[in-house]
Amino acid sequence: MSDSIKHECGLAFIRLKQPVAYYYERYGTALYGFNKLFLLMEKQHNRGQDGAGIGCCKLDMPLGQPYLFRARNSKRESLSRVIQDQLQAYERLKKNRKSGMDPDDPESVKHHFDFGGEVLMGHLRYGTSGGFGRGSCHPHLRRSNWPTKSLMVLGNFNMTNAADLNHHLINRGQHPVFGTDTQTVLEEIGFHLDEQHDEIYRKKRDQGVDGTLIPEAISEELDITKILRTCGEIWDGGYAITGVVGNGDGFVFRDPNGIRPCHYYEDDELIAFASERVPLMTTFDAETSDIHELPPGHVAVMKNSGGFDIEPFTAPRVETPCSFERIYFSRGNDPDIYRERKALGAALVPQILDSIDNNLEDTIVSFVPNTAEIAYQGVMSGLRMHRRDEVKHELMKAVAAGTLDETSIDDLVLRNWPRGEKIAHKDIKLRTFISQEDGRDQLVSHVYDVTYDVIKPHHNLVVVDDSIVRGTTLRKSILKILARTNPKKIVIASTAPQIRYPDCYGIDMSELGKFIAFQAAIELLRRTGQQSVIVDTYHACIDELKKPVAEMENRVKGIYAPFSPEEISEEISRMVYPVEIPWKGEVEVIYQGIHNLHASIPHHNGDWYFTGDFPTPGGYQVVNTAFVNFYEKRDGRAYDVWF
Repeated sequence: MSDSIKHECGLAFIRLKQPVAYYYERYGTALYGFNKLFLLMEKQHNRGQDGAGIGCCKLDMPLGQPYLFRARNSKRESLSRVIQDQLQAYERLKKNRKSGMDPDDPESVKHHFDFGGEVLMGHLRYGTSGGFGRGSCHPHLRRSNWPTKSLMVLGNFNMTNAADLNHHLINRGQHPVFGTDTQTVLEEIGFHLDEQHDEIYRKKRDQGVDGTLIPEAISEELDITKILRTCGEIWDGGYAITGVVGNGDGFVFRDPNGIRPCHYYEDDELIAFASERVPLMTTFDAETSDIHELPPGHVAVMKNSGGFDIEPFTAPRVETPCSFERIYFSRGNDPDIYRERKALGAALVPQILDSIDNNLEDTIVSFVPNTAEIAYQGVMSGLRMHRRDEVKHELMKAVAAGTLDETSIDDLVLRNWPRGEKIAHKDIKLRTFISQEDGRDQLVSHVYDVTYDVIKPHHNLVVVDDSIVRGTTLRKSILKILARTNPKKIVIASTAPQIRYPDCYGIDMSELGKFIAFQAAIELLRRTGQQSVIVDTYHACIDELKKPVAEMENRVKGIYAPFSPEEISEEISRMVYPVEIPWKGEVEVIYQGIHNLHASIPHHNGDWYFTGDFPTPGGYQVVNTAFVNFYEKRDGRAYDVWF
């Protein structure tokens, strides 16, 4: 994705099954769980760089000793910082004889080092709601002097109905403080946790159970699944959330549509969860078959006593896993994702051939950014297959006609084969620098550099991109610098369809006016004298927002209805043309078709940002609100309204 789009978050959860001493004896360290948590987070570093946080719960701690810990950081390189801070704290404990910690005694390490416990969790954050300071980083914590009322949660999620959830708390009599859906989720779970705790407490008290034995009885009877069934009734969004109660009961649950990803691994030593499959494979040296997907609408509960169960907590819904996970966000070394991205590239071949008039001999194929390389390999494979079939057909004709000779073989076999080159190079350090500068437009055009003297004036240059969201980098940087190579034509081929609608389930694509496809449709309406469609759509969205959420429809589809996808692509090509430079070549932007998207990614079929068909009622509220915000010239995300 050439545009800088913030997206998703990453979660990690580890529950050690054995005493800490077991890992010290087998692996030579009492920090086995902590080290594995760091590795599991580092292998998901692609999922968030706005902040990082870790949490720990220690099982069976003596009375008077703390048992819940967290550390968070929102500075640059936050993951390294938060881990290094704890390792430095550990080293200080080792060197300070007065600390009481014996590094050769695993139980001593557990008691003195904050993150030496059996339940560990971590989070990598991209901020789609709330602020960007340390206070907005996960995990969020709710303390009590009762372990079975203390709670810590983190997750990869976005609730579309955050405002309603806050009102739900207020109407109950609570006083929500933080303006994020994370705090709302924490308080909702916490409220029902309190209620269940108090119910069990009163029952045991009335039965005459000794007060010192009641905490253990509450811990045994605590039913996390029951709590989440109640909470899930009012949640609308995409989510993969993990948490731990102070008594050590851990849990991980996933939205009923399966929008946000979640996988797990289990062996005799531990249970681990992560947002992606490959980090689990790498961290625990596991095979693909060892990693399992947490089913949508299910919760995995790990009791402090060691029990592990996965049960549904919501009614089943149509599964719509996020397709952007496969197109761009998740690591491409996952075997299935690798195959799917190659298939997405290959699916573009007919459009590419049409764009270059089947003239492969005078065409060079490349990619931008580096994440598009796998799709580029798919394009090259598809082009080679196409050319092979062409050659085979022509050879068969020549054989049948008796005209096959050395000259015809040279002409048929040795020409018009696809040629790939590395043309665009991204300057990572420059991109990092200018992302923090306010007046950066003059620097943006230098984020990419090119390989010179490869492209000739008679060449077509085809560049494969994962997706084109805003078109800002394409317009201000990529096309300007590609034009320096002076090709006859530049073709930008997007493996994703046109992004027409906001995402409200975790990807930071929420403002309609910033989408290049939306801008193109608006410009076409104005240029063709159909401005009334814009006004009518605004009033239609206002009317929709007066309805109950469950009855709303997507009225923004009316903006695109008068035009074919090809007409919008043609307008986008015109809009991104680098008019500021003397180059006079042609630019064409082509997009993946919806049918090809589904054929290439058959299971992860969540496509609301392309089609406008949202998987939850809250999505329709967000899309209509987003258009109202655009029309009324209000900036901000359509779901960032709290009270």
